[in-house]
Amino acid sequence: MRYHWRLPETSSEDNEVARSLSQALNVPQSIASILVARGVRSFDEAKDFFRPSLEALHDPALMSDMDIATDRIRGAIERGESIAIYGDYDVDGTTSTAMLTMFLRSLGANVAFHIPNRFTEGYGLTAVSLDRLFATGKPDLLISIDCGITAIDAVAYARAKGVEVIICDHHEPTDTLPDANAILNPIKPGCNYPYKNLCGCGVGFKLIQSIAASYGKVEMAYEYLDFVALASSADIVSLVGENRILVHYGLKLINESPRPGVKALIQGSGHSLNKITTTQIVFGLAPRINAAGRIGEGSRSVELLMASGVDEANRIANILEEDNMNRRRIDEGAFNEAFTLVDQTLNRDLDRIIVLHNPDWHAGIIGIVASRLVEKYHLPVVLMTTIDGVAKGSARSINGFDIHSALKHCESLLVTFGGHKYAAGVSMLPEMVNDFRVAINKVANKMVSDTMLERELVVDAAIDIAELTPKYFAIIRQLAPFGPDNTRPMFYSKGLQTVGFPRIVGKAVPHLKCSVRPTKPVDVAALRLNGQTAPNTIPLCIGASAIDAIGFGLGDRIGELSSQNGKSRDDIQMIYMLDENDFNGKVTPQLVIKDFQ
Repeated sequence: MRYHWRLPETSSEDNEVARSLSQALNVPQSIASILVARGVRSFDEAKDFFRPSLEALHDPALMSDMDIATDRIRGAIERGESIAIYGDYDVDGTTSTAMLTMFLRSLGANVAFHIPNRFTEGYGLTAVSLDRLFATGKPDLLISIDCGITAIDAVAYARAKGVEVIICDHHEPTDTLPDANAILNPIKPGCNYPYKNLCGCGVGFKLIQSIAASYGKVEMAYEYLDFVALASSADIVSLVGENRILVHYGLKLINESPRPGVKALIQGSGHSLNKITTTQIVFGLAPRINAAGRIGEGSRSVELLMASGVDEANRIANILEEDNMNRRRIDEGAFNEAFTLVDQTLNRDLDRIIVLHNPDWHAGIIGIVASRLVEKYHLPVVLMTTIDGVAKGSARSINGFDIHSALKHCESLLVTFGGHKYAAGVSMLPEMVNDFRVAINKVANKMVSDTMLERELVVDAAIDIAELTPKYFAIIRQLAPFGPDNTRPMFYSKGLQTVGFPRIVGKAVPHLKCSVRPTKPVDVAALRLNGQTAPNTIPLCIGASAIDAIGFGLGDRIGELSSQNGKSRDDIQMIYMLDENDFNGKVTPQLVIKDFQ
C-alpha cells in the first residue's frame, strides 16, 4: 500500500512558539513542534499536558439536567425504589452499565441492569426491549446509558407505564428530544458543558462524580475510571482535554490494580499485566468484551466486569474468548464475500460510497467487516443484513466525510439511523436498499472530495535520525495516551542506510524487519564538545550502531531495500513511528515503518 506523504507545514509564528517552548522545556524543537500542533503553546499548558490532574476535570454540574438527575437518583436510593440500568451491547455500553450498577449498589441502591439482545431486541431503547425488561419486574426509575437520545417513542412508552427515565448518552440528537425526566448529553442543544467529546461511559462517570460529590465522597468516583479508559479507547473518542485526564488515570488503575474481570481479559488476550495502553485495549481487550454482544449475550460482559472473584472472572473470560474466536471465523467468511462483491461491482470513477446488503450475513460482525472494507478500499461503507424483515447494519466512514450527516440527507428512505460523524447504525426496508444506494452516492459525490480519497501519511516532524536518543524516546512515551487528536507522532527522515540484511518475519502476514542508521556517520567528538555525554543523550545510531525497524505488512517490499549489486541501500527516505520491542523481557527501541522510498 502506497501513500501520499504530507510533510509538516508550519507558520513562522508556530516556529517561534516551538523555539520558545523547546527552551522552556529543555526538549528538542521537533518535540516542541509536535506539542504546538496539539494546541500546547506555553510552559503551563505543557505541564498540564504531561502531568494530567484530576483537579482539572470540569464540574459535572455544568452539564444540563445534571442537578435533576442527581436529585432523582438520590431520592430513589433514599426511598428504596427500584432502578434499572439499560445499556448498549458494545464496549461503551457494557462498561457503562457495569460502572453505574456497581457504584449505585455501593450506595445501597436497589439496582438491576439490562443489555438488549442484538438479534431479538435490536439496537437502542425500544418498546420490545422494555417489555422484556419489565417482564422481570418494572422499575421505578430507568437510566439509559450510551443510548436513548433518539428513543422518543420508547421513552414515551416507559413513562406511560409509570417508569421515570434518565438518559445518559453522547450520540447525535435529532431535532426532537425524548420526554425524559433528565437528559445528560454534552452535545444536546443548549447544554453548556465545556467538553463535548465524552463517550457514553464518560457521561456516566460525570453522573457518578456528581452523585458522589452530593454525598461529600467525590474520591469514590475515581475508583471507576478504569471503565472510562476501556470505553474511551474502544469508542475511538478524542484523547485531548478531559478525556486525556480520564484515560490517563483509568490506565493507571488497569495497570496497577486491575479488577478480576479486567485482569482475566488481559491474560486471555496474551498481553502483559502492567503494560496496557490504549492500543492493547482497542486490539486486545475490546474485541473480547464486544464478542459477547456480537455472538451471544452482552450481559456476559457486564457480569465479567463486575466479577468479584478470580474463578468467576476466569470462567466468564473463557466464554468470551470462545465467542471471540467464533466471531473471527464468521467475520472472515463475511469479509471474503463482501470483498468479492465489491471487486465485481465497484466503479471507482462513479462510486463514492460502498453499499452492500446480504440477508444472510451475521448481524454481530457487520460493523467489524464494514471497518475492514473502509481500510481496504478507503471509501465510506454501509453494510447490512436482514433482521425480522428489515435491512439493518452499520455505516463507517473515512476522514473528513460526515456519514451521519449523509444519512440525514437520505432520511426519507430509512426506518431509523443514529450515531456519529464516522460511525452510525442504519435500518431500512429491504426493497429500499437500491434507492438508498443511489441516493447516498449522490450525497457522497457532493461531500467526498478527491483529496479525501487519497491515502495520506501526515508527518508530525521531519528529523535527522541522529536526533533519536533514549531521552527522545522517553519524552515521546510521555505524550501517551494516544488516540484521536493525539495520535502517536509520525516522523520523516532521509539519508538512511540499511545495516546487514533485511528479512521477513511473520507467517500469515509477512512483515519487513531491518536495521537502519544515517548514511553520514555521527561525529562522536562533536557530541562531546556539545556536552552530550550522558547515556540518555547519546544517539542510538552512533558509530557502527543501528536502530531496529519493522514494517507491519510490508514484507513484499523487501527487494526495495537492496540495490542491484546486493549491497545495502544508502539513499532511503522513511516515515515511521517510535516504539519499543518487548521480547523475552528485554525492551529495545525500534521504528515502526509506515512507508519508505
